[in-house]
Amino acid sequence: MHTHTRFVFVTGGVVSSLGKGIAAASLAALFEARGLRVTMQKLDPYINVDPGTMSPFQHGEVYVTDDGAETDLDLGHYERFTHATMSKRSNFTTGRIYESVIRRERRGDYLGATVQVIPHITDAIKNAILSLRSEDVDVALIEIGGTVGDIESQPFLEAIRQLRFDLGRKNTAYIHLTLVPYIASAGEMKSKPTQHSVKQLREIGIQPDVLLCRSERPIPKGQKDKIALFCNVEREAVIDAPDVDTIYGVPLTLRGGGLGSAVLKHFGMEDPQPDLSVWEDICRKIREPKDEIRIAMVGKYIELADAYKSINESLIHGGMANAVRVKIDYIDAEMLEKKGISSLESVHGVLVPGGFGERGTEGKMAAIRYARENKIPFFGICLGMQLAVVEFARHVVGMEGAISSEFSERPEHPVIALMTEWEQEGTRIQRDSDSDLGGTMRLGGYPCRVIEGTKAYAAYGKSDIRERHRHRYEFNSNYREQLEKAGLIVSGTLPDDSLVEMVEVTDHPWYVACQFHPEFLSRPYAPHPLFAAFVGAAKLQAGL
Repeated sequence: MHTHTRFVFVTGGVVSSLGKGIAAASLAALFEARGLRVTMQKLDPYINVDPGTMSPFQHGEVYVTDDGAETDLDLGHYERFTHATMSKRSNFTTGRIYESVIRRERRGDYLGATVQVIPHITDAIKNAILSLRSEDVDVALIEIGGTVGDIESQPFLEAIRQLRFDLGRKNTAYIHLTLVPYIASAGEMKSKPTQHSVKQLREIGIQPDVLLCRSERPIPKGQKDKIALFCNVEREAVIDAPDVDTIYGVPLTLRGGGLGSAVLKHFGMEDPQPDLSVWEDICRKIREPKDEIRIAMVGKYIELADAYKSINESLIHGGMANAVRVKIDYIDAEMLEKKGISSLESVHGVLVPGGFGERGTEGKMAAIRYARENKIPFFGICLGMQLAVVEFARHVVGMEGAISSEFSERPEHPVIALMTEWEQEGTRIQRDSDSDLGGTMRLGGYPCRVIEGTKAYAAYGKSDIRERHRHRYEFNSNYREQLEKAGLIVSGTLPDDSLVEMVEVTDHPWYVACQFHPEFLSRPYAPHPLFAAFVGAAKLQAGL
């Protein structure tokens, strides 16, 4: 048994969306800055088996791990704030837990016992958490989704209550994130919601060790003393987390409040001075630039910024690499179809992100054509690449019937098609479950060979790369020769040349589209080469 992996459990109270994911990721960054090795996990109380089938309007983007898990977007924060790699073990939902228990019950593994929430469901949750134990991990941080008091999160809270009993106080820490609202008419901050939230936690047997209090402004000392007294938490373990101008400033704010020290003190571990120079550097790069460039993001989920969370962050990283601030103009692809493309006239770059379904595709292609013909830097990702190929086939090659077979039952020219239509051995990926929607997807990390002499190669500076995928349709290799003759450049393929991964066009300052999702690999301390190159091209376009 590896007794030296310690567990930190992060729960949330009062309201959702307080930033538990960023707080947990920032604490992990504070541990890493002290030389500790970390891993993270998100437990989601909803009943979907994974977020793969959910609308981005409901839950934001689906984040994909290298091993092909479709997960919660908080795992994006975990990977951007730390050097840990997330996997299928990093995200469990109620649905996934129940599915595994029901499957075992059907097989007869419970020997005729009555299967119940306690102990069967809670044991399955504990096993999911304990699967993170490893000789390579000093601290595992587990974030429980939802808000304390929700009916669906109770089995998760019961499981972490039991883990203190199983593992001991010195190996488990409870951090509770709450809201301390400022009531303008009274001119004061109110601790009552926090008191109520902690009372609910204590009713189910969990006494928080640290309280992280979210607020618009710093919390006065008197209020913190009151919270400590009424919530039975040590005074130095009541830490305020006021709003910051950039999420990458959160590790610095929490260090200032003593969060890492409070947890390490609880564990009885040494507390060396954390080296946060990397985060100071990141914040400086974000705050310093005076020059701003504008990027049009043409999508269909633009009402919800979280739908493109990783892309938004990757553009910020690209800005840091080029010492500019990136302002994103979110443009609804369907509005382009109705109102024309005048909204693109003042931007310095056009980005068409991934997505599923036909809605808005004509608007996205209008934006792609505008960028191609007017020599504006263009970056297409996943569906953005597929539509770039369709647009090129239609307007450069003259194939009027060019389309993706995703959007047409009997396509005349299916330049984008399902792999099964010309499938090669070894390129298909099968999901764990026999799910209807997951069976034929290419999910997770794949190697790619970048062709020398291309814009893509100039960005990466090497020919062997690995990127993450989440898609069902592919560039149809039967059309490759015809499209290449007309000036489409294939700049990246699978190593065996079977599938096209990246395309470009001739005679254009920067036009690159890729079948994978580079945004899942961009980090504030290591901006993704394609985002850095795209923002660099947009900076030139802006004349900076």
